Parts: sequence; C-alpha cells; structure tokens
Amino acid sequence: MNLNQIQNVYFIGIGGIGMSALARYFKYIGKQVSGYDKTPSMLTSELIESGIDIHFEDNINLIPTDYFVENTLVIFTPAVPKSHSEWNYFIERNFEIKKRAEVLGIITKDTFSFAVAGTHGKTTTSSILGHILYESGADVTAFVGGIVENYNSNLIGTGKTVTVVEADEFDRSFLHLHPNIACITSMDADHLDIYGTSDAIEDSFREFASKVEDKNNLFITKELPLEGIQCAINEDAVYKAYNVRIEDGSYVFDVQTPSEIIKDLHFGLPGKHNLMNGLMAIAMAKTYGTPTDSIAKAIASFRGIRRRFSYQIKSDKLVYIDDYAHHPTEINAVHQAVRELYPGKKVLAIFQPHLFSRTKDFVDGFAESLSKFDEVFLMDIYPARELPMEGVTSEWLLGKMTNSNKQIVAKEDLLAKIKANDAPIIVTIGAGDIGEMVPSIKQILNENI
Repeated sequence: MNLNQIQNVYFIGIGGIGMSALARYFKYIGKQVSGYDKTPSMLTSELIESGIDIHFEDNINLIPTDYFVENTLVIFTPAVPKSHSEWNYFIERNFEIKKRAEVLGIITKDTFSFAVAGTHGKTTTSSILGHILYESGADVTAFVGGIVENYNSNLIGTGKTVTVVEADEFDRSFLHLHPNIACITSMDADHLDIYGTSDAIEDSFREFASKVEDKNNLFITKELPLEGIQCAINEDAVYKAYNVRIEDGSYVFDVQTPSEIIKDLHFGLPGKHNLMNGLMAIAMAKTYGTPTDSIAKAIASFRGIRRRFSYQIKSDKLVYIDDYAHHPTEINAVHQAVRELYPGKKVLAIFQPHLFSRTKDFVDGFAESLSKFDEVFLMDIYPARELPMEGVTSEWLLGKMTNSNKQIVAKEDLLAKIKANDAPIIVTIGAGDIGEMVPSIKQILNENI
C-alpha cells in the first residue's frame, strides 16, 4: 500500500492515545483527517482544535462525504465492536481498512525505524529516544503512547525519514513493524487473555527480535534470554550505567559504551526502571550516530510523560504523584522510586485495578506489590473492554493483601477519604479513569496544604 496515494484518512476510535498520535501525523503531512469516537476527551478536543472533524455518534450520515471516495484509508481500533455501523459500511464497500499496527508497519517500512518493545517501559523509552533524536536535529517523528511533557503531545516532530514507534505486544501487533534498530525492555507475563501462557508471550517477543536483521542493533536488558546487545545498571554489560547518585532530586550517572565513557549525565526521572529506560534510549541513539553532547543535553532536559510518576503537588508538607502503573512489576517500580526519594515517610497508595482478566491473572502479584505501601485505598476494577468475571473483585484482591491499613473506597467517596487522610506522600495508580480524577484530587489536596 502506498500512503502517498491516500488523500483522506478516517479513524474509527480516533480518541485513543495511539490512534490520536497517528491522526496528528496524517494531518501534519497534509492528509484530510476525520474520525469517530465514543466519548469526548481532552485528546479529541485537541484534535478538533487542530482542524480535525470528529463526531461521537455511530452514524454513517455524520461522516463527511469526502471520505466516501476511493482514495480513503480507514483506520480502526480493535476495541470497536463488529456491530459498529460505520465499520461495516466501509467493510461492505471494500474500502482500504487497516488496524493502527498495520499502518505503523507501512510507515516503518518506508522510513529508518526505531522500535521499542517490552511489557513495561515502552512509552518512556520511546519518548526519551524521540526527544534525543529531535533535539539532535534528526528528521524524526516519534509516535508515543503518552503525553510527553516537553511537547504537550503524543507526537514528537514531523520528520519524514526517521520514525520511533512503540512495539506493542498486545494482539501481537509489533509483528507488523519493520525496525532497523530496536530494544526490548522486559518480557513479563501480561495479556494472558490473548496469549494464554507466559511461554507464548516469550515466543512472540522472540519473533519480534528476529525482525531486526543485525543483532548489533537489538538492545536488551541483561536478564532477558535473548540474543542482543546487553544493557545494565551497575553490572557488566556492553552499555552500562554506573556511579549512580542522586543530586537535587535527579540522577547523575556515568555510561560505559563500546567506544567511550560518558561522564556525569543528568536525568530527572525517578526510579531505577526509568534509569534503565534512559540507558536503552542512549544505546539506540549512540548506535544511530547521535553525538554524545546532544545525548547529554537531551537526557538532562527531558521532563517526563504525563501519568508516568507525574508530580501533581511537590511541597515540603505534601507530595502527590500520579502514575499509570497497571501491572505488579510497574507498581513495584513506583514503590521503589517513592521509597528512594522519600525514605521513612508514610505513603498512601490509591489503586484502581485495570481489567478483570489482568486482576485474575496477577492477583497474587498485585497483593504483594500493594502490601508494600503503608496504606491502600482500593477502588473497583475498571473494566475497559471486558465484562465482569465471577469472583474477580477488588474485595477478593483486598483479602489477599497483608498490610493492615487497607480499605475499599467507592469512586464517589474517594475525594472525601483523601481529604481526611494525613499521609504526606500520596500516589494514585492505575490505567483506568482514575486519571480523570487527578485534577479534582489535586484541588482537594491543595486546600489541605
């Protein structure tokens, strides 16, 4: 498929974090873009402000007539039900219809492509890499699964020859990509509703790794059972971060590469997991030929991603952090970062589980990770695309947690419970609609300071 021959791009499910980045991209390169989504959001508002026509009713009559011509590409998200009338309209008339992952596959085939894979760390690593390349003057576009604070967008740059993409393992989407340089940050069990077993997940990552023809261009964390260039913190590896210390709330560290030692890099994101994400981005940028001084400046100026250990309040009396973590490993990483930065202080974690299937598959891991916090408010499970599962509830998870200071809190009671709490460190955690409550939580807490 030749994207140059496409004039119109119509999105079914345009408001998602990944779909909206693709919509921005096609708008920037001169295509006519329109779309449908189920509900308005901050992202759809921003797209509308940029000149993209969006409607929120499944109604063929609301689709602009320009999109009924042959040179229209229709992009849909798998979350759209097969009963969707707009989707069926385009299917029945043999329009070019593709999933987002398939379109990214076409784009990566036509560009020099970086792909960031892993069950955790994709968004942060791809954002750091995109920032490094953009700041160094590369002709890059980075498609990111989060809002990058430096750009207030999920798209970095508008380049046409170099791309950075997140290689999403969900539904084996990353097998559509054509990476020149890639990394794999982690291979923990996840999406067992799709894969069935952790072995099947590992096999899928191996298949993705095989798409990188030169294994000198595939970067992996040291513990992964794969062939590639190893990266590690304070351990022997081809790319090693060491001499790590904290100065004024930021990491300062050195990096050993195959050709040099880079001294005193400054990096503002907390947590060893983020330090590893930064190291991966450095390794890929160095392999591409990015100058060391450009890497150092970009790493120091990177401000993070919204909802990834995102400070909402940072004062002497109170710290409020919001994070997207929705897997036990990610919650452990949040806990490690909080304890490293605020040792000895009471921490209240407010967690909204995401998906019944994920809660069922990892209930023991969730219980163990949440039990590390001093106090936990546990919200109801956010279902997203799923129907309830018998016996899979937040009460079930709560019963497996070992800390004594824990309780179920209904969404409508959350603000009052937070206002009455005296914890100096508060963290909201989850990938569901808890993120929409952050402004209200922040307002309540500011009244307490």
